[in-house]
Order: sequence, then structure tokens, then C-alpha cells
Amino acid sequence: MKRSYLLYGVVAGVLLVVLQAVQYKTMIRDMRLELYAGVIAILFMIIGVVVGLQFVKRKSTNAVDSTKANQLNLSERELEVLHLLADGYSNQEIADKLFVSLNTIKTHISKLYQKLNVSRRTQAVQKARDLAILIPPKG
Repeated sequence: MKRSYLLYGVVAGVLLVVLQAVQYKTMIRDMRLELYAGVIAILFMIIGVVVGLQFVKRKSTNAVDSTKANQLNLSERELEVLHLLADGYSNQEIADKLFVSLNTIKTHISKLYQKLNVSRRTQAVQKARDLAILIPPKG
């Protein structure tokens, strides 16, 4: 009698395992579309974040040598503005970045032009590089 109970228990256990496996396969088959959609959504999210960071991030192209700038009597703020000019920021972007008004930035740029004896921002950046005030990146 113990043997029949044991045999009945083993058969019932195997039957339950088989039924669970069949139910699992059915669930996976039914949820396959949702799983693929979830994986694709995660991949696109990762790609979007990486591309977004590359699009938004601006590379700093120059370092500023403040000792050479002191010879031209450039203030710290004018050096900051010069560095941002060299990185390609517009006047409004510089004003937003430094938390000052647009007129203040225009004044700083005007003083930079006078001290560097130039009339355009590209000339100012080139002259600052020529005078070794702006140091281009290596590589």
C-alpha cells in the first residue's frame, strides 16, 4: 500500500510539473509580443539618451591662460566670455550661462574687442589664440 501511495504521489508530482511547464510555455507564447516591444522600447530609450547627450553636450575647445591675459588687462569675466565665444556660444547663450543680461555680455564683448584691437568675434578668438591666451585642446 505504501508503494501505491508513493507511485501515485510521484505520478501526480510529475503531472503537476508537466502542467506548469505547459502553462509557462503558453504564457511565454502569449506574451512574446509584449516582451519584444519592451526590449525594443528599452533599446530605443538608451539610444535616445546617448544621442541626446551627444547633441546637447558642447565640447570645450579651448583652455584659458590667465597669466597672458593679465598682460592685456582682461578681467576674469572677460576671460569667461572669451572662452565661451571660442566655444561658439551666441551672446544670449553666454548671458544665460553666466546669469547676466544680454547688454552686460555685449559690453564685455565690446571691451574685449577694444583690448584685442579687433572688430569681430572670429578675429577676437583668432587673436587670443595667436597671443596664446586661448590654448587649443591637444589631439
